[in-house]
Amino acid sequence: MPGQVLYQANPQPDPSLLPDSILEFSVKLDTKNYLPQDELKAVQKFRRAADYIAAAMIFLNGNVLLKDKLTHDNIKPRLLGHWGTCPGLNMVYAHLNRVISKSGLDALYVVGPGHGAPAILSCLWLEDSLNAFLPEYTRNFSGLQKLISGFSAPGGPPSHINAETPGAIHEGGELGYALSVSFGAVMDKPDLVVACVVGDGEAETGPTATAWHGFKYIDPAESGAVLPIIHVNGFKISERTIYGTMDDKEMTALFTGYGYQPRIISDLENLDNDLAASMDWALAEIKKIQTAARTGKPITKPRWPVLILRTPKGLAGPKSFNGELIEGSFHSHQVPLPNAKTSDEELTALGEWLRSYKPEELFTDEGSPVDEVLSIVPVESEKKLGQKVESYKAYIPLDLPEWSDFGVKKGSEESCMKTIGQFLKGVVARNPSTFRIFSPDELVSNKLDAVLDDSGRNFQWDVASRNNGGRVVEILSEHTCQGMLQGYTLTGRTGLFPSYEAFLGIVHTMMVQYSKFAKMAAETSWRQDVGSLNYLETSTWTRQEHNGFSHQNPSFIGAVLNLKPRAARVYLPPDANCFLSTVSHCLRAKNYVNLMVGSKQPTPVWLSPEDANRHCIAGASVWKFASVDEGVDPDVVLVGIGVEVTFEVIAAAALLRQYAPQLRVRVVNVTDLMILGVHGSHPHSLTDDAFDALFTHDKPIIINYHGYPMELKGLLFGRPKLDRVTIHGYLEEGTTTSPFDASLHMMLCNQTSRYDIALDAVRGGALGNPKVAVSAHEIESYLKHLARKDKDYIYANGKGLYLSH
Repeated sequence: MPGQVLYQANPQPDPSLLPDSILEFSVKLDTKNYLPQDELKAVQKFRRAADYIAAAMIFLNGNVLLKDKLTHDNIKPRLLGHWGTCPGLNMVYAHLNRVISKSGLDALYVVGPGHGAPAILSCLWLEDSLNAFLPEYTRNFSGLQKLISGFSAPGGPPSHINAETPGAIHEGGELGYALSVSFGAVMDKPDLVVACVVGDGEAETGPTATAWHGFKYIDPAESGAVLPIIHVNGFKISERTIYGTMDDKEMTALFTGYGYQPRIISDLENLDNDLAASMDWALAEIKKIQTAARTGKPITKPRWPVLILRTPKGLAGPKSFNGELIEGSFHSHQVPLPNAKTSDEELTALGEWLRSYKPEELFTDEGSPVDEVLSIVPVESEKKLGQKVESYKAYIPLDLPEWSDFGVKKGSEESCMKTIGQFLKGVVARNPSTFRIFSPDELVSNKLDAVLDDSGRNFQWDVASRNNGGRVVEILSEHTCQGMLQGYTLTGRTGLFPSYEAFLGIVHTMMVQYSKFAKMAAETSWRQDVGSLNYLETSTWTRQEHNGFSHQNPSFIGAVLNLKPRAARVYLPPDANCFLSTVSHCLRAKNYVNLMVGSKQPTPVWLSPEDANRHCIAGASVWKFASVDEGVDPDVVLVGIGVEVTFEVIAAAALLRQYAPQLRVRVVNVTDLMILGVHGSHPHSLTDDAFDALFTHDKPIIINYHGYPMELKGLLFGRPKLDRVTIHGYLEEGTTTSPFDASLHMMLCNQTSRYDIALDAVRGGALGNPKVAVSAHEIESYLKHLARKDKDYIYANGKGLYLSH
């Protein structure tokens, strides 16, 4: 069975066993003759025009207004696009235009079914927003010809919504994130409403399932609102959807349980009146909730509106062809008549379908939309859905405190996270409406809880957290945190996403989708800067006192490394002062994906604030205090990249001073990982001369790296003389019963301990220093002996012996 077996078009759900009384919780409205006739006709004409253009975009490369007989030559050589979702998206767009024109509503339109680009592009052309940013798409025959013929062709608009689409703040590829992005977008934007269409296919994703709770983190006194519109058209690519098989009682029960007021729109004979009345009701409910909160009388657990729009998939498209159902079936999902280029029958059916929209009534002889179509389009450009400044030029830089004021004493032991927690507390105080922290329930565990001293969590369903302007959103869903962060960032603000290291990988593909959007945005001429996506990765594999092997996974570093160099930034600051400098830099930076990796446990502070500043600006430096003769003329170079692994490098250098005093050692710390790439591969990569100055021209290099060794091998590829480089890193070794002294134990397990580094240093030094070579075997044997004794002591006593001290 390659596709869904169909017995009828638009099959209805089987009746549920729920009592009819459930339907009392769904909103009932009188929708008959709701719209005046002139408004109704204008909405319907706008829909017809948008549907016509959307369908034409999939098929036509010429004769775009059917002025002549349709021929095979008028059909594109390759048919691409998704028709099935387009009529619903156009319908919502038309009704939003009507509301905006009448009320002046400030709105964005976020589209979950992002493959419905033909719909959005057609509406953008009709309202003249395409031409505002892309002058070649004029609102006449020439611009229409270019739009229709260029769609999904090389150099033309793609089949999915992306950053080249005016008004878009959401990449239209991977499904599941539209709703969480929408909730992030309205935070701290009290006048903004985001109409978010969630397709019933997208609704089957895990991220969407959690995102329905997003309104519980929206304080109506300070933020705008999301109007979710679930488009239930019943089918995915070749199967029915879950929501499509749920009847009204089941849908009402589900969304009432979430805390919404559901309004079901399903009167196909009266569809525009039904949707108009429902949208006006929903916006009135939003206004009521906001007014109560903003006048000091907030409603506890307000029931926000949700619209459930039931329409056949591919509405008003071909009903059937050759006995196969199209409208109201999965056959309308993509291209309903896929052989129109070669089949006379399908070409005839396509012509009949397109002419059913009566384009001669919708467009003038010059190819412009007729006045009635345009009568519902907002007059003010800045009100149009495609030209809202929030979507492309809303960035507000943060007012940051001086990070060095939070610096800690060199030689002390401090938690990087506790230290930057104090700094972030200052950031919150200075930026009460432009900075938020999105955390998957790990803020206190990650020792960042200083931010909660003066600003609580923003969880509106908790009596202790509601209505107090909290800057922290904690929800145990990395997907929802990521989506909210994206929406918040793309509408001009700055956020931070702290997480356990092992679980940032959950949002790997979301981060990649965002980076694709950011790449395309940077290549447009009209999208302005946005803040960076800032990830704070801690509770790392090196220190798992409470958790074990399941919580050890530094792979998110590799995910960021694979991004376009223009966007990717990975930092592994070695101590608290370096971390302060790095966080301050990342919160000021624009258009990047910043990953900062560090420890929450107390660790040595190697550098003063002044030295840390210089070190971070350079990205790497020789640590003279840990080197022999300040690192001059070394036999080997030891490199630390990461907090605990750098500690082991320093300890290895101390071991070597004790047991191999003839060995000349240079210690280097790298805090900006991107400097290691071959020159020209990244904006931060060192020149060959600078690389040799830091790491020598020909001496052995032993690197102790926090992540997977293969990542570093890929980064270094192309540098000369890599045969002299040895890389230690995480080897997927761990235990769920780690002794108390987890750091040294984990280092021994993964061959990143001081002993492993010292052993390689002796071997490397022996190649060029005969004084080391003559004693190398003896030194190596004793170092291995010390490592075994330390490991045995850890297992016997639950803490390290540190025989080398």
